[in-house]
Amino acid sequence: MTKKSLTYEQSGVNIHEGYKEVSLIKKIATDTHSKHVLNALGSFAGMVKAPDMKDLVLVSGTDGVGTKIAIACMKHKYDTVGIDCVAMCVNDVLCHGATPLFFLDYIACGKLKATVAKDLVKGVAIGCKQAQCSLIGGETAEMPGFYKEGDYDLAGFSVGCVSKNKIVNGKDIKSGDVIIGLTSSGLHSNGFSLVRRVFTNLDEIYKKQPIWKTLLTPTKIYVKPVLALLEKVNIKGMAHITGGGFIENAPRMLQNKKLRIVINKNSYPIPDIFKLINKRGVELNHMYNTFNMGIGFMVCVDKKDVDKSIRILKQFNETPYIIGHIEQGAGQICLK
Repeated sequence: MTKKSLTYEQSGVNIHEGYKEVSLIKKIATDTHSKHVLNALGSFAGMVKAPDMKDLVLVSGTDGVGTKIAIACMKHKYDTVGIDCVAMCVNDVLCHGATPLFFLDYIACGKLKATVAKDLVKGVAIGCKQAQCSLIGGETAEMPGFYKEGDYDLAGFSVGCVSKNKIVNGKDIKSGDVIIGLTSSGLHSNGFSLVRRVFTNLDEIYKKQPIWKTLLTPTKIYVKPVLALLEKVNIKGMAHITGGGFIENAPRMLQNKKLRIVINKNSYPIPDIFKLINKRGVELNHMYNTFNMGIGFMVCVDKKDVDKSIRILKQFNETPYIIGHIEQGAGQICLK
């Protein structure tokens, strides 16, 4: 009797669903391509011609969506977390003055459904267009036995470039400089392991809709307004307020350890979702070390450039606030 051979599909991996996924996402990704992309999807690697820039420096960043994607999976709403994935990477690259060039994504799952993967990549493509970068490739891994059926994970990788003499690294920050905060779109993509403990009923009504819709609001991408500001103003330092909140991220813009950032917590309106989290039992001090608290990005400029900076940022429909300043002192950051 002939022994029946074991197939990859019998082990839980459907390669044909993978082929279907590629066909569904090919146009979505190609629509993000700039003139610098040199090859089509399907090669072993993506190729992008670097812009003509003296003393070119490549700046890279990688991140994931975190457990925010668990809410997307539970509610079968997959087309926004891709924006989060792009934002988490390109906003980091932006902190050093770099223009994002291209992006690659990584999707892992227990059992692949091509239509779900297509929606995930659709969000990535939207994010890439907002960041003015090209989605040039990615990887989808079907891993039965490691992820449960219905589980998906999403991560990404971005590369940008900046001239060496235009790198923003905080070295010129001095006492008296001003911190301008750019508002967030909500929770962004951090602290969701805590958020999911606070909101155990995702269908509870919050502002006339199920709260999961608010929780899945995509992370804001700051590339266009900040790059425009960089052309007109000497930005001395920048910070993307992600995991670790104000306390961990704001001081990362400083090189001089004898300086500290002073943030006035009453200088801007805190979004209601954070007030609700606080009301549900999370202490404010912990929140400032976990969430963005309504400010997703910070720029540090000379006092003389403040009015000009705010004017430029408003042209991009930003709502900037003067939220703090730099002073001599230890401790790196002071929230008052």
